[in-house]
This record gives sequence, C-alpha cells and structure tokens, in this order.
Amino acid sequence: MEDSQILKLGLPKGSLQESTFKLFKKAGYRVTVSSRSYYPAFDDVEIQSMLIRAQEMARYVENGILDCGLTGLDWILEQNADVVEAAELNYAKEGLKPVKWVVAVPNDSHIKQLGDLNGKRIATELVGHTKRFLENNNITAEVDFSWGATEVKPPLLADAIVELTETGSSLRANNLRILHTVLVSTTRFIANKKAWQDPWKREKIENIVMLLKGALAAEELVGLKMNVPKWALETLKLTLPSMTSPTISELIDKDWAAIEVIIEERHVRDLIPRLKKAGASGIVEYPLNKVIP
Repeated sequence: MEDSQILKLGLPKGSLQESTFKLFKKAGYRVTVSSRSYYPAFDDVEIQSMLIRAQEMARYVENGILDCGLTGLDWILEQNADVVEAAELNYAKEGLKPVKWVVAVPNDSHIKQLGDLNGKRIATELVGHTKRFLENNNITAEVDFSWGATEVKPPLLADAIVELTETGSSLRANNLRILHTVLVSTTRFIANKKAWQDPWKREKIENIVMLLKGALAAEELVGLKMNVPKWALETLKLTLPSMTSPTISELIDKDWAAIEVIIEERHVRDLIPRLKKAGASGIVEYPLNKVIP
C-alpha cells in the first residue's frame, strides 16, 4: 500500500491511554498492543499508530512525523504548536468533563490572591504556559519544571504549584487549596496541516472523528423501548424526553403501539416508574455504542 494511503496516528500514552483505547473500541475500531510495545495494531489496515506521550504529541504532528493524534489543549498551547484542531473530544482519564490547570498553595499559606505570587517559586510541568499566564497578569515569579509528584513540593520546594486536576481530590489529600484556574483543557484530535490538505487523509481523519464523537455522544445516553396502550399514548409522548421525538410503531394488536426513544441515562431511574404507572409495559433499556447526528 502506498504511503499516501496510510494514516499515521498518534495515540496518547499515559493517563489518557486506557480511556482512548476504550473510546476507539466503542467507535468500532479494535486496537491491540502488548505491554512492551509502542505500536498498537488497528484492525483497519489504513491506520498505523504509535503511542506518544500527550505532552509531546503536538510537536510530532506539527512536524509531520505523525499525520494526526490525540492530545490535550494544554499541551498544544504549551508547545505553541501550529496544527489543525479537527475536533474537540470531551473526555479525560476519569470521565467526560474537562480538566483544569490550577494554581494551588498549602491551606495555611499566606498567599491569598494571584498578586501574592510575586517573587515566589512555582513548580509545574506546564512551564511555558504558566510563564505566559504570569506575564499576562503582571506577576514576576520563578517557575521551575516539575518532574512529577508536584503536589508534595509546597511548602519546602515551592511556594505554589500549577497542577492538573479533574476532581481536586489529590490536591485536598495533600493539604492544598486552589487559588486560581489557569486553563481549562479538553482532549483534541489534531492534524498536521499538510496531511489535512491531502483529500484522502482528511476524509480518513474526518471519518474517524465522526465515529469518535458519536461514541462520546452515546456515553451518557441509553435507548428505551416499550409497549403502550393507545389510550395512554398522548400522555406518554409528553412525558418522554427524546433527542428529537419518540418513534411510534403500530403493533399487531391495534389497541397498542410501540415507542422507542433515546434519552440521557440519568433520567431513566426516575422515568421508568412513571412510565409504568402511566400504562407502559415491556420496558427495555439498552446501551448505545454511537449516536451520529
């Protein structure tokens, strides 16, 4: 196969790896990799993939070593990478919410506001963006690169940290409080500019993105179908939330109809008892793999 018919895809190694593999599986791609390999195998022969740290992904995509890849907005900004953002994908290590880079200090610190960071030492992995953030806020402070375990550095090794958090639990466990949010970041599917101009590669990327977004859209949705007596149909149609409107089908028994809807899973627990009380029967809830608008 010609190289032009191969898409070189970077997958994030590290905290996003497991959730990314699960997302691709739900999107319809079977991806396998051994514990010591950095080259996952796709069941799509037109995709060649490589595991790369999210921190480095944007640089390799910008340089054309990879045609495309998944990384966070934070690392795109950190490297000032000139890439195409093909899609925003709202997923992280532990859920579907964005992650935040925050300034955190010990609970008993005298630092109460951003201006108090003047002359202080800050530890972070996000050095470049942190320096720009401080400059934009007219703050002069020393920013040290942190190789890890950043939460334990205050107060002995740093006065404050800029650290990534999803829930804030790790910060609280280390006796830290959030002073300010520096950046809200989500996962992005990025593409090399030259690859994006290639019709075949662009279509391939857009198809992958469509399936990934469809898989994400289905994460918090379920399908419900049920049989309903026709005398209760109008009441149930008003009760049921749906992406557009319920699908209603005739049954052999002319006094009954079948209803099918797609709804947010969080509503189901309260909805099913109301549906049953309103006359619905044979209620079936089923998971979804993809929802394509």
